[in-house]
Amino acid sequence: MIRDNNLNLRAIELKDLDLLYEWENNMKLWRVSNTLTPFSKYQIEQYIKASSLDIYQTRQLRLMIDVIIDNNHSSSEIPQLQNSETVGIVDMFDFDPYHNRAGVGIMIHENYRNKGIASAAFKLFINYATIQLGIHNLYCNIEADNENSIKMMTGLGFELIGTKKEWLKVRNGYKDELMFQLIRD
Repeated sequence: MIRDNNLNLRAIELKDLDLLYEWENNMKLWRVSNTLTPFSKYQIEQYIKASSLDIYQTRQLRLMIDVIIDNNHSSSEIPQLQNSETVGIVDMFDFDPYHNRAGVGIMIHENYRNKGIASAAFKLFINYATIQLGIHNLYCNIEADNENSIKMMTGLGFELIGTKKEWLKVRNGYKDELMFQLIRD
């Protein structure tokens, strides 16, 4: 597990099936995930079972974000999860081990947005990806009008490297998508 005193990033487990089923079938999120059709529980269960495969096989790493609600511990011991709530997912995709690069994304349940959770989870994840996995280059794509995500990613050191004009089809036409990049030594 990847953790600090407030958050825990953990592997997906079968106990997450119902939550993932709800999130993956939320049509409000489909535009950013390039989803066009609903997922069955069977499909999600198979995905969860396959998620235990090595990142070098799947080229993806998806971790659940748990907020630690009660972490009764002294500063000298590792926090033990007494009570936590799963509030989102951090995702690394298109992992390219030869070039040491990958895309990243995050989804925080709407009840927990704008509380600093996404930024804190990304900090933990970036440290893990760069130190443990040796990733040199992380990138993300953000809708041009998503001011909160743009502010968060630039605050984490990501730099705007380009604009994909009219990249995303929306109800009333098309939207631009921005590409951000973080290079770490």
